[in-house]
Amino acid sequence: MRRARLLVALLAAVIAVEAVTSGPAGAQDYPVRPVTLVMPYPPGGGTDFVGRLLAQRLEQKLGQTVVLEYRPGAASAIAATYVSRQPADGYTILYATSTTMAINVSVHKKLNYDPTRDLAPIAMVAVSPFVLVVNPSLPIHSVADIARLARSTPGGLSYASNGPGGAAHLFAELMRSMLDVPLTHVPYKGNAPALNDVVAGHVALMFVDPSSAIQLAREGRLRALGVSTAKRVSIAPELVPLAEAGLPGYDAASWHMLVAPAATPRPILHRLNAELTAIVHDAAVGAELSKRGFVPTPGGSPDGLADFVRAEIERWGKVVRQAGAAGIE
Repeated sequence: MRRARLLVALLAAVIAVEAVTSGPAGAQDYPVRPVTLVMPYPPGGGTDFVGRLLAQRLEQKLGQTVVLEYRPGAASAIAATYVSRQPADGYTILYATSTTMAINVSVHKKLNYDPTRDLAPIAMVAVSPFVLVVNPSLPIHSVADIARLARSTPGGLSYASNGPGGAAHLFAELMRSMLDVPLTHVPYKGNAPALNDVVAGHVALMFVDPSSAIQLAREGRLRALGVSTAKRVSIAPELVPLAEAGLPGYDAASWHMLVAPAATPRPILHRLNAELTAIVHDAAVGAELSKRGFVPTPGGSPDGLADFVRAEIERWGKVVRQAGAAGIE
C-alpha cells in the first residue's frame, strides 16, 4: 500500500515536470528566439510609448529581442484577431486594452475573435484616464458650453476617436447620452491622426490619453476641460474630473494588459506574468508611466485577470447599451 502511494506520488511528479518541459516552448527554455509584441494602434500615441517601454524591459528579462509589430484598425480588432490565430507558443503576444478585451464585444455585431475563448490574459500593466480636449478656437470652456454649442449647431458638434468601438468613441458617446445632445462621430485609425485634426480645427473635440494631450494643452494648441476618472491625475492635477465639471457620476478609464493566444502553455503565461509584474513594479518604470498620465497597475494572475475580463465585458456592455452604441459596427 505504501509502495503504491509512492508510485502515485512519483507519477504525479513526472507528469508535473512533463507539463512544464514538454512541447516546443516549455518555460525552462522559453524563449529561444525573438518575441513579437503586436500593437493594435499606430505608432505615436500613449500605447506606443508603453509598448516600447515594456518591450525594452522584457528584452532585458528574457534575453531575447522583443519586436513591435503594428496592426492598427477596427478599434484593435484587427490585431486581436491576428494574434488569436497565431501559434500558441508565447512568441506572438498582444498589447490589449479594455476596448480589445471588453468593449468590442458589445459594440460589434460580429467580432472575429472572442476575448474569453481565443485570448489568455498574461498581466495587467496600467490604467489610463482620458482627457476631454477641444479646439481652442471654439467658444468651449466647460461641459455646459459643449451642450449649448452642440444644440445650436446643425448636426451637432463633431468628435474624433481612434475608431468605432474604441474607448475614445465610447467615452464620448457616454457623455453625449448624459448630456442628451447631438454629436457626430469622426473615426480615425489611431489617436495621433485624430488628435492632429482636433488641433487643426477639422474636428471639435475628443477624448484622448493624457500623454498625447497635456503638452498640447499647455502649449495652447488644445484646451483641456477635465479628466474622465473620478480622481485627478498626477500628470495634470489642475484638471478636474468631469464628474465635478458638469457630468455628475461620470467615471471611465482604459486599462492595458498583455495577452496571448488562448492555448499558450500555462508555464509560459506565468513566466511572462512574473516578468511583467516585476517590470511595472520597478520605480523607474512606474515614474515613466506616471509622467505620461498612466497609472501603473502591476499584478493579477492569468486566472484572476480572466475573471476580471468577464466582469468587464458585462460592465461595459451595460454602458454601451446605455450609450446607444451596441451593435453599431
